[in-house]
Amino acid sequence: MQQPRLQPRGVSPGASEFAGKTALVTGSTSGIGLGIAKAFAAVGLKVAINGSGATPAKIAEGEKLAAGLAARYETEVVFLKADLRQPAEAPRLVSEVSRAIGPVDVLVNNAGVQHVSAVEDFPADKWDEIIALNLSAAFHATRAVVPGMKARKWGRIVNVASAHALVASPMKSAYVAAKHGLNGLTKTVALEVAEHGITVNALCPGYVLTPLVERQIPDTAKARGMTEMEVVRDVLLKAQPTRQFVTAEEVAAAAVFLCSDGARSITGIALPLDGGWTAQ
Repeated sequence: MQQPRLQPRGVSPGASEFAGKTALVTGSTSGIGLGIAKAFAAVGLKVAINGSGATPAKIAEGEKLAAGLAARYETEVVFLKADLRQPAEAPRLVSEVSRAIGPVDVLVNNAGVQHVSAVEDFPADKWDEIIALNLSAAFHATRAVVPGMKARKWGRIVNVASAHALVASPMKSAYVAAKHGLNGLTKTVALEVAEHGITVNALCPGYVLTPLVERQIPDTAKARGMTEMEVVRDVLLKAQPTRQFVTAEEVAAAAVFLCSDGARSITGIALPLDGGWTAQ
């Protein structure tokens, strides 16, 4: 797969196919989501970035980030807050994006949270939170954007799943369940909208050194009786034959490709970006 050149709109040869289109990337103030938002802005998409922080400081931080991306890539970028753990927030967010910069043509369901614990000790509230944010939020957002995409006869939905949508690891019952569910949602919706110019695909990255992964290292160390260095070496990177973290930029490049005209016949797939993890 040839990766698109991620350059500002005036330079990128792929910018014209995205001109006038709007993307919503959930959970995009850091990590993979931010990487995808940057890549989308670079090819000329209007972009809505999203975070859950409702404090004035968090909102100001998000708005500053959006303004910086807009200036750098010469496209419209807005920040909109939403607590996607709440079912009503996803459709509200989609409506706000439409009012602010245009109807959502590209949806990236990326928002997520993690907790690491043995199943018998797994807090019930953590299970509910992970399922709500990692899986149910994607359903609610997808449900909200599909009618408009059908009416315009074009749309792209990219679900940021995980290698854990394809395989399991111990101590992650809720996360693995949610990501397997997200893979199933991807396939089902892809079949439903296939005749409407809409594609639906899942990206399944291995370990990316995002704040989400960094936060689970000490929890995993505690749960397994290991040092944090041993967790990185013997748990995280041991799963990936390359012995390297996947980068957010690599995931973003794949997202841009899946949204391009060149990928219009690719739908319903779970694309591993995992250094060979799921090939074993």
